[in-house]
Amino acid sequence: MPNRKQKTGEKQKKQAQATRIYFLPAKERGRLFAEKEARFNFYAGFDISQKRKTIDSFHEAIKKQDANLKILEISSKSANPIGVALSAFRLRYDNGDGSYAVENIYQSSKVFENGGRFTDLLYCSPSEAKRDERLKTSGKITCFELNNEIWELEPKSMFYDYIYLKALYQSQNRELQEAIFKYGAFTDIEFNSTKSINCQARSAAIFISLSLQGLLDKALKNGDSFKDIYKKTDFTNTMIAAPPQSLFQRQ
Repeated sequence: MPNRKQKTGEKQKKQAQATRIYFLPAKERGRLFAEKEARFNFYAGFDISQKRKTIDSFHEAIKKQDANLKILEISSKSANPIGVALSAFRLRYDNGDGSYAVENIYQSSKVFENGGRFTDLLYCSPSEAKRDERLKTSGKITCFELNNEIWELEPKSMFYDYIYLKALYQSQNRELQEAIFKYGAFTDIEFNSTKSINCQARSAAIFISLSLQGLLDKALKNGDSFKDIYKKTDFTNTMIAAPPQSLFQRQ
């Protein structure tokens, strides 16, 4: 019989597991994306080699569900240069007066009950913009404002999806537009649906969905057109095979 020390050692050797959502385009109108879950080995640590081991495990788990699916990790941790270029820290948005990372546009567009917008966040690094203390000490976010247009907080992620899609749609990102259509599923290893709202992998799936549905040009014509299409979308049944509810379904 194994003694207590042996049992403890066995527990320590047990590989950590995680369950995460990945995103797929939706062909039918009225839906902007589909979600599925996969369970995989999770390798703790901040080193990029650990992140990539976890990404590889995630993608292997997805492949077990669909062996023919071509998957793209969209984050700064991606081993694929296209996935890195499509991350919100790298994808550039031309704002009329300059070109900025999507992350900087997003953070500098927040309006708070006790301050903001903090437009100086356009001019620092994306990581600095995301970690700026004023974002935590200025009260609740009341809305977003970009180019004198107000964006309400609901539906969740609408403003983020708009600026991500708008950036990808712009002419300077044409090569990325073409490259993204080679993939059928998108992951973001940093996205945890129990803690986060915005997800660049979901935004990428939405971009393809709107194109497949013949709505991309119309949706990105202006903010009002995007809002109209987004608000008519059914977010109540995006999960395939009905695992736990997605963030959009929770109250």
